[in-house]
Amino acid sequence: MSDAKNASTATRQANEAVLRTLPEDDGTDFTLANKGFIGTIKNATICNAKGHAVWDMQKFEFCSPGSDCPATVNPSLWRQAQLNSIHGLFKVCERIYQVRNFDLSNITFIEGDTGYLIIDPLISAEPAAAALALMREHRGNKPVVGVIYTHSHVDHYGGIRGVLSEDDIQAGLSIIAPEGFLEAAVSENMLAGNAMGRRATYMYGALLPPGPRGHVDAGLGKTVSLGKTSLVPPTISICETGEKLNIDGIDIEFQVTPDTEAPAEMNFYFPQFKALCMAENCSCHLHNIYTPRGAQVRDANAWSFYINEAIDLYADEVEVLFASHHWPRWGSAVARDFLNKQRDLYKYIHDQTLRLANHGLTALEIAEDLRLPPTLTSEWYTRDYYGTLNHNTKAVYQKYLGWFDGNPANLNKWPPQQAGEKYVAALGGAEALLDKAHAAFDSGDYRWVAELANHLVFAQPDNKAARELQADALEQLGYQAESGPWRGFYLTASAELRNPIPNSETPRPGSMEALRGLPAHEVLCALAVRLNGPRAGAQKITLNLQIRDTDERFLLSLDNAVLNHQAGREAEHADADITLTRLALADIGLKIRSIEDVMESGELQVDGRLQSLKDLVELLDVFDFWFQIVLP
Repeated sequence: MSDAKNASTATRQANEAVLRTLPEDDGTDFTLANKGFIGTIKNATICNAKGHAVWDMQKFEFCSPGSDCPATVNPSLWRQAQLNSIHGLFKVCERIYQVRNFDLSNITFIEGDTGYLIIDPLISAEPAAAALALMREHRGNKPVVGVIYTHSHVDHYGGIRGVLSEDDIQAGLSIIAPEGFLEAAVSENMLAGNAMGRRATYMYGALLPPGPRGHVDAGLGKTVSLGKTSLVPPTISICETGEKLNIDGIDIEFQVTPDTEAPAEMNFYFPQFKALCMAENCSCHLHNIYTPRGAQVRDANAWSFYINEAIDLYADEVEVLFASHHWPRWGSAVARDFLNKQRDLYKYIHDQTLRLANHGLTALEIAEDLRLPPTLTSEWYTRDYYGTLNHNTKAVYQKYLGWFDGNPANLNKWPPQQAGEKYVAALGGAEALLDKAHAAFDSGDYRWVAELANHLVFAQPDNKAARELQADALEQLGYQAESGPWRGFYLTASAELRNPIPNSETPRPGSMEALRGLPAHEVLCALAVRLNGPRAGAQKITLNLQIRDTDERFLLSLDNAVLNHQAGREAEHADADITLTRLALADIGLKIRSIEDVMESGELQVDGRLQSLKDLVELLDVFDFWFQIVLP
């Protein structure tokens, strides 16, 4: 195994230059991040049922507050990493508490008349259960009376089975979410979930060892937990701003904010406590308008609009502002100033990107040239710890003008492997290209090394010298990155170039627990994207489905190499009438269990041509989670 290397002279100089440009640090953020501390568990170490740690802050003691920044980490990101190392249960205000840094996100507890209302139950069940246990240890062994999902990203719903029992779920305990939550969760996390999940291993540095040369921080939080993830559909949807609920004596007023940080998201205000939850629309950094793990491009203009609406609705009353990540802010004037600058941060990026685009600049040119105004760069909470000004300007350009910059030379470019072969030939062969790339490395131009060497790596993936040089260049770019995700991408790519993941004839699927928990309609949508169209060809299959446990009926049809389903319909002359449970449908489609096993269990009955069902399942792909990214 090849190991990480030291920071180069150019990287040391780059990070020293960053240090000289940072805002003054008066310690305010550290005071805020520690305010209200009640207690924690040792090292925030949380294990699953098999005794394996799914979360362990002991691994990050090297970047605890007060530690010295190494040359291999951008000093601004190091400061954020120190803040995100502060973990435990904190009092936000009367009856509102947060457990922070037990996962990538925060879990918030509101004390009702008889129990706890929970906001955002983390990524996985084990950290969520540990957080609830910590709350009960200090505030009493009370039941959970409801759950709020602020939005449709997995770090805000995936751990729900750690705080709710199966009996709670079957009893229909209130699970509140913005309108469109389930559709957005499926679209963003299920339909493209395999690709998104694999890319997330880069973005969050999940495969990197924690340390000064490896994973330091994700910017948004420390890292992602590795426990059991699931999705339980909401029971209450919030459709309009101004809607109000009372849960166990807790008054809540909602503000829906679609197409902001997520397609379905909402802020909400607790008038009894003068506390405003800004979900993930305002956090202590510049967020992603486009997330590098892959997702729909977000609407920076809408984002700014809804922050401004929150100011109009609540800023005159609010005494404490908290969110789904990072630490709160106290005081009406402080909260208003924070909201004003977060609003203008996204509006500036939106407006100035389009101004420059209308002058004819391309996305790459805008990203290279655009800078924030001094009034915004003076704040720590506008910095590039998660989103970056560079890739967010490209996102705005993409939303309005798409991936094409108007230059026909970029309209139909060769894909990486073919382009790599042509570049290598044009530059005089592999050795000549390597000579030029080495010269660029020696000069500290790691961006150019990455571009040159990438062509050779894709043309000749077995060329170890090319892979090693590309790895070295990406590593130095990672050491210089202020953004946690950029560091994660650079360093994970470097590690995989030095120690490539072997290809496999057999797909190696990722976790599919969340997909197994979806309603039947959403399962069928997810299975449709697994249909191998070229293999399906001209085949035709028609099946009548009855979902036994929900009493739903669907007409499932394969035609024109497309898998369609229609709710409440059936065909008179279908190939088969199939009765099965929702879980059996998911397991068969995902090839977790065979048709024979499911029939033997009694969860599946087929009246008609069983072979038609087998033929359809045979046409469904199993996705390989470990597909290559930096190699062809």
